[in-house]
Amino acid sequence: MDDVKALTIAQTTCASTSDATALAEALVREHLAACVNIGPPSRSVYPWDGAIEVAEEVVLTIKTAAHKTEALKAFIETHHGYDVPELLLFTINDGLPAYLDWANDWLGQD
Repeated sequence: MDDVKALTIAQTTCASTSDATALAEALVREHLAACVNIGPPSRSVYPWDGAIEVAEEVVLTIKTAAHKTEALKAFIETHHGYDVPELLLFTINDGLPAYLDWANDWLGQD
């Protein structure tokens, strides 16, 4: 599969479903994501400010184009509610052609 058709799956977390929904809608509206899945609340355990934190978070799975990842990073850094937001990127090199075409049509071929 060529790079133009490749997608990137990005993952981030938000503090609430309403925060996750607002972020997801903004990403799609700005053509930085073709689709964002918002998962149910999950429990996260992590170190923060010298203590072990346990918090409920909502996981977002963001489907974007490889050429949109830098813009996605900048958007998350600017619009996310966390001081240090999670953003993990995974390259998807294969999938159903119709889905990849649909996603790339929305995301544009910059």
